[in-house]
Amino acid sequence: MKFLKNIPHILILFFLICSSSCKKEDAIDTIINAGNDPNFNIVINSDIEYIGFNRKVMVFGIAIYAVPGIDDKRLLHAANIMAQYLDNDENGIVDNELVLEKMLANNAFMFMWNSESDFNNLTMPENAIGQDLGNDETVPEWHTNGQIGRFDASLEEVWHIITSTGYAYAYPDVFGEETGTSLSNAMDIARGGNFTTIPNPYPSEAWYTYDDETCTYECMNTEYIYWSMTSILGAQTNRLDEISQEWDLNTIELVQNNDTAVYALLTNLEYKFPIILPDGTYRQ
Repeated sequence: MKFLKNIPHILILFFLICSSSCKKEDAIDTIINAGNDPNFNIVINSDIEYIGFNRKVMVFGIAIYAVPGIDDKRLLHAANIMAQYLDNDENGIVDNELVLEKMLANNAFMFMWNSESDFNNLTMPENAIGQDLGNDETVPEWHTNGQIGRFDASLEEVWHIITSTGYAYAYPDVFGEETGTSLSNAMDIARGGNFTTIPNPYPSEAWYTYDDETCTYECMNTEYIYWSMTSILGAQTNRLDEISQEWDLNTIELVQNNDTAVYALLTNLEYKFPIILPDGTYRQ
């Protein structure tokens, strides 16, 4: 089994399909607590191609799998964050059906893990695209403590799977992650040029300066739309000291005034992007 890790925060996972010796009874069988969420239930994972996970939550047809030991509260929080991103007005209907259709067509899923050793015990199908989310990096309390302290990374990882498997396919000329799209053209301005490798140093005029050498050009787009969208929604307001090595425009005003191209894209009503930052309380 090989994990194909294209960028630090999104894992595009193409795994070998379980061999014919894998049977349904091989799935982890245990008693599952459904949880106390009014909208989502935790159920046993009986998907035989997803090995190593004992339970899951379904959000508009998208699965979030969990290894044993994941806190139910955090699993349900991730589900609520996904629901709020997809149904931002919380009327029970996905805001952009085309985006969801593309996610489903790509067999998009998420999975939650406790430690890096968990990855050694996981098997997932080769025709699916997955995004990981750590148990400890899922921090519901961030939303109720004044948005200070350890950041709730579910806001990032959930958004990654939505943009990379949804928006990038629903509007390939606009939000596709390869060079020449509207999104990547805006990113090239933000980085101070079109770079397929990490410049050292970035041009002085750049405000997006992500420098992880493992991050491909496509990965840079995924991170760029995350920084831009969450800054517009207010998630980065208190975090400039933490994030300035990657991103300078941490408020909606800074994005609007300095990155006019991406601001125009992400506030264009045609694409039905969220306008309210998810907080993990979908329809509550």
